This record gives sequence, C-alpha cells and structure tokens, in this order.
Amino acid sequence: MATPSMEDYLERIYKLIDEKGYARVSDIAEGLEVHPSSVTKMIQKLDKDNYLIYEKYRGLILTPKGKKMGKRLMDRHHLLEDFLTVIGVQEENIYSDVEGIEHHLSWDSITCIETLVEYFHRHPEALEQLRKIRSELESE
Repeated sequence: MATPSMEDYLERIYKLIDEKGYARVSDIAEGLEVHPSSVTKMIQKLDKDNYLIYEKYRGLILTPKGKKMGKRLMDRHHLLEDFLTVIGVQEENIYSDVEGIEHHLSWDSITCIETLVEYFHRHPEALEQLRKIRSELESE
C-alpha cells in the first residue's frame, strides 16, 4: 500500500513522463519542493516496491503497476479539482485544497464524488439550484 508521500511522488513522476517523456530527479525535486537526495531515497523505495525501475545515472521508468497507480492518482487529482470547481470553490483555493484532501479520502468517497460531478455535468439545472442555495446562504 502506497503512503501519501509515495503517492505524491508517483503522481509527479507520472505527470512528468506524460508531459515530457521522462522524469529526472531534479524535475521531481522541483515539482515537489524537496531536496534531490530525498527524491533519490524515495525512488529507491518505489523501485523496491516495484512501482518503477531505477538505474543510477540512466533514469527511471514506471512499471505497469506504477503506471496504473500514477494514472489513478492523476485522475483523482483532476476529479477533485473538477469537483471543487463545480461546487463553486474560488479558483485560487482549488490547488491547495486538493493537495490537502486528496490523501484523506477513501476510494469509495472518490467514487461518490465522481458520481456527483457526473450528475452535475448531466443536469446543469441542478447545479444552478446548488449555486442559488449557496448564494442565499451567503446573503443570510
């Protein structure tokens, strides 16, 4: 079972490989705002746990297990951003809010949020009702 820290690394590595075709220690460190030595230690742990294959000075590649987990984590992140956007959270708060909650929700909760977001996308009139209620509550 991946820890929240491992999830952050896997998500970042998956995103870098998706965007650039590769993930370097320096890019991972910069994206997660950690020291390169911390990245190297975590990469070694992820290698040991079969999420990736790491060869010193040659780089890393995600295993099928690592790709599956990385995609799942990226999808979770995007879903939570979408959810917070849909329910009206101010844009400047969304990224930090997602970072704060994504590791604390069960996959069951994520599935329920996914269903709710899909419901609002299919029923814009319900979303409008939600926004109206929020507006009424804010004006009280």
